Amino acid sequence: MKNSLSFLALTVAAVFLCCVNASAFDERNLWPGVAPGDKEDATRPTYEYWKPKNKTSDSLVIVCPGGAYIDLAFGHEGEAIARYFNSKGISAVVLKYRVPFRLFRPKHEVAWQDAQRCVRVCRSRAEEWGIDPNKIGVMGFSAGGHLALMVATTSQTNAYEPIDEIDELPCHVDFAVPVYPAWVVQFWDSSALSKDFAFDEKTPPMCLIHGDDDFCTPLGSIAVYKKLRKMNIPAELHIYAKVEHGFGGSPTDDHLGDWLNRVYNWMSVMGF
Repeated sequence: MKNSLSFLALTVAAVFLCCVNASAFDERNLWPGVAPGDKEDATRPTYEYWKPKNKTSDSLVIVCPGGAYIDLAFGHEGEAIARYFNSKGISAVVLKYRVPFRLFRPKHEVAWQDAQRCVRVCRSRAEEWGIDPNKIGVMGFSAGGHLALMVATTSQTNAYEPIDEIDELPCHVDFAVPVYPAWVVQFWDSSALSKDFAFDEKTPPMCLIHGDDDFCTPLGSIAVYKKLRKMNIPAELHIYAKVEHGFGGSPTDDHLGDWLNRVYNWMSVMGF
C-alpha cells in the first residue's frame, strides 16, 4: 500500500511538472478593459510573452499570425516562430489580435489598434523583461504581414484614443519582417502600393520574405523594398522559387526551410 501511494505521489508530481513545463509563455490581456470600440461580450485580445531559457539578446520580436483578418494561425505562424527565436536567445511576443474583422469598419482597424497597443505594452515592460526599448521589432504573416507593415509604416498615426499612461509611449518599431504580406499593392496596379501605408519618418529597416508562386503577389514585397530603398532605409528581400502562400513554421535545412535563419542572420547584421 505504501509503495502504491508513493508511486501515485510521484505520478501526480510528474504530471504537475509536465504541465508547468508545457507553459512556456505568460499570456495576458492586452487592454485593461474592453478594447476600443467593442462591447463587453466581444473577444478580448491577448499577448503571449515567450522568455528564452538562455537569453543572449536584448531584442524582442512581436509575432502577428495570419488568417485573413478572420482567424488566427497562431500555431505555425505564431508559437512555432516564438520557439525559434527563443532557441536563439531572443524574447518574443505572440499577439492574438481581434478577429474576425468588424463589419462596416476597415478590415485591419481593430487589429491595428491591438498591434499599436502591443508595441506600447512591450515598451512599458522593457526593464522587467530585460529588453532594449529601442530594439523592438514586428514580424507578421499574410494578413499579419499586412498588419506588420501597418505598424511599421504608420506609427505616427494613432489607431485609437489614449486610455492610460502606457499609451503615452511611442508605438513605432525598430525593425520589421513582413512574411508573404497580403493586401500590399492595388488590385488594378501591382506596382502601386496600397493607400493603407504612410511610410512615415519612423519607418524602420525591413527584411521581406515571399514565395514566387504566392497568390498574394510577391510584387507587393518588391514594391515595399523599392519604396524603402528610395527612402534610404536599409532592406533585404528574399523571394523563394516555386513556393506558394502560407509556409510559416519551424526551420529546416532545405531551400525554403532555411528562411527563418536568413531573418536571424539579417537581424544580427542590423544589430538586433
